[in-house]
Amino acid sequence: MSVPSLTPEAIAQLDVAEVDSLIDRLEREVPHRSAFASLDRASWERALVFGDSHGDWRAVAAVVDRFAAAGEGTVLVGLGDYVDRTPGTLPHGSAVNALYVLSVAAQYPDRVFLLQGNHETVRRIGVVPRSFPEDLAGLWGDSVPRYERLVRLLERGPLAAATPSGAYLAHGGFPRGALPHPWTDAFSKIDDQRLEELVWSECAASVIRRGVIPAFTEAELDRFLEESGLSVFLRGHDPDLAGRPVFRNRCLTLHTTRVYARYGGILFATVPLHRPIPDLSGVNVECLPPDFQ
Repeated sequence: MSVPSLTPEAIAQLDVAEVDSLIDRLEREVPHRSAFASLDRASWERALVFGDSHGDWRAVAAVVDRFAAAGEGTVLVGLGDYVDRTPGTLPHGSAVNALYVLSVAAQYPDRVFLLQGNHETVRRIGVVPRSFPEDLAGLWGDSVPRYERLVRLLERGPLAAATPSGAYLAHGGFPRGALPHPWTDAFSKIDDQRLEELVWSECAASVIRRGVIPAFTEAELDRFLEESGLSVFLRGHDPDLAGRPVFRNRCLTLHTTRVYARYGGILFATVPLHRPIPDLSGVNVECLPPDFQ
């Protein structure tokens, strides 16, 4: 059994010994990323970016198919929240999706960046609902060690990324307050406050309030983009904003799951990596067609 050959359907059919063997392989092959990733390799032309998938492995597989067909000049970026809130049509979807995205990261270790969301940082700040353990148990039996191993694998992803074209990517937010020089040093120490800023921040344009940290304002985003030299922010976390550019066309929320399709569709974006992006008009957003599955 090799990681590159695994489809989500094949993962769902693994027995206990096979899934544990797969996790062994993933622990050897999934790269450890620093908290901040710069997508600045000269040979990379574009990034395909998908939003919160929450166990919807069918939606993720549709984006991965496009990534695989696009060739060596394309990188794949996930904005976090790969688990929990599984669509009712995909039983145990969190378990399958977690193993699937990790298998893709193992297959393309240089070109896949699975950013962490608040559902991947659960060992530091708890989340509800949390169906991931139950999804794992439904397929392969109740096993705390298996769950812990997969959570630790998902923690290998960065918390944020940026492109030389001016895009900042994170699940929820950005470092608040004045930035150090260089600004990327803001990611050198991730204490609980910084973690909350990155994975728990709502956008003030959203009506959702989880209460972990105050929502970021347009003025705060403007300050961050100006001090970092960036121009746009792509994020997840707030489903009611999916597909709706806010803050003078500089902030866009993506969700890639049927759980939240009613808000803006099942979305992904293509971000050029070396052509300057003045605003979100430079980012191509697509909606998966209704028959994508």
